[in-house]
Amino acid sequence: MRTMETLLGGQWVAADEWLQVHDPSDTRTPVARVPALGAGEVARAYDEAEKGFAVWRRTSPFDRARIFHETARLLRERAATIAEAVVAENGKTLQEAGGEVQKSADFFEYYAGLARNGYGTLIHDARPDTRTSFHHEPVGIVLAITPWNDPLLTPARKLAPALATGNAVVLKPASETPMSALHLARALHDAGLPAGVLGVVTGRGGRISAPLVGDPRVAAVTFTGSNSVGEGLRASLADRNVRFQGELGGKNATVVLADADLGAAVKALMVAGFGQAGQRCTATSRVLVERPVYEEFTRLLLDAVAALRLGPGASGSTGVGPLVSTGQRDSVLRDIERAVKEGARVLTGGEAPQDEEYAHGCYVRPTVLGDVTREMAVWREEVFGPVVVVRPVDGFDEAVAEVNDSDFGLAAALFTRDLRSAHRFADEADCGQVAINTATTGWDVHHPFGGFHDSGSAFKEQGTEALRFYTRVKTVAFNFGC
Repeated sequence: MRTMETLLGGQWVAADEWLQVHDPSDTRTPVARVPALGAGEVARAYDEAEKGFAVWRRTSPFDRARIFHETARLLRERAATIAEAVVAENGKTLQEAGGEVQKSADFFEYYAGLARNGYGTLIHDARPDTRTSFHHEPVGIVLAITPWNDPLLTPARKLAPALATGNAVVLKPASETPMSALHLARALHDAGLPAGVLGVVTGRGGRISAPLVGDPRVAAVTFTGSNSVGEGLRASLADRNVRFQGELGGKNATVVLADADLGAAVKALMVAGFGQAGQRCTATSRVLVERPVYEEFTRLLLDAVAALRLGPGASGSTGVGPLVSTGQRDSVLRDIERAVKEGARVLTGGEAPQDEEYAHGCYVRPTVLGDVTREMAVWREEVFGPVVVVRPVDGFDEAVAEVNDSDFGLAAALFTRDLRSAHRFADEADCGQVAINTATTGWDVHHPFGGFHDSGSAFKEQGTEALRFYTRVKTVAFNFGC
């Protein structure tokens, strides 16, 4: 079992208590342990962040860019080791984990470039002999709370723009997957990030959530995770004038029209529905197929699902790995059981495998459900596992109405050869990310990312839009006629 220390005040520190990390492909033996910090260490993280922020906000953007480029280089240099850690604690396949490392490096390269850009704009002033501008400056100390499904990528997505704009960050990674975040912190530290600018608080959420969120020095909270936790955070911050950015759940739909390339649609759905074992906020979980091709599409889909190889992420032949934990596995199985009780029909999968090779892992067979109605929980609530439901629809208008029949509004896709339908769908789908003839997943680092309605807050992540959350605007007027 590997022991990993955490980063506080530019130093790697241990603790009196430890949090064990388990491999979801075989939960019997811990693969690592990290410090289980308490309220005292949380206060220290904020103390150090105050000092780090005072230095970092005045650090040249060219020096920030240099540190970011070195961070990206180190992530790529250490890609094999970091990918192994992602697989060990999360269960992703090696291919998925390797892609996560590369995209995390992309974030730092991208924001290294933006760090060198202008930070303000000259504007006209009606007063004579007066020159006015507005400037962007960092908000202060940011608390970043990240989930277990993208344990390296999501911290990179948040840290890169937050640090590029001069903020200090206290990072709380998910208790199930802290190793990836510590690898990221190691790369930033080794690249020359000043002490205190980043602190990583590992430990049990129930023990340290209150001091993390309640510290009066927090200027902004960025969170990715469940709606229940996100809404609780939003409510707790509402009377404190603390910024909140939430990237929450989704119940994403893919529409397949009768004129679509059915093979291409199925291929995309293998990634969108079953990649990362369905543990993506952008995963497709609802598939709406125009009735004339419903039977043919469903047959092709079931054939493709049958070919998926279930197994540990470290195996090169694995197509779908385990879920992150026994609790997540059991939650998904309960969702499937409830759907069946409500009248859904299991077309394939729907269970945990009983074979000896899967006995100690957190596996759920890739599942497709039919006979699903709009009233069922599986149609409306996020499952967050390898579960896809298929329903026939009669035409484009009904399909769009079904897509928008959701409390969420994160992602939707349409497969068609008709240009008019494609443009109409882009206009009428009520969600933040729209894909035409490609998967609901897979947005790049420079693409603004985020959803509508219950899928998140008004602040987008990624691209130049991300900078809005991490900066405040100051207007300055100079009168030079005195």
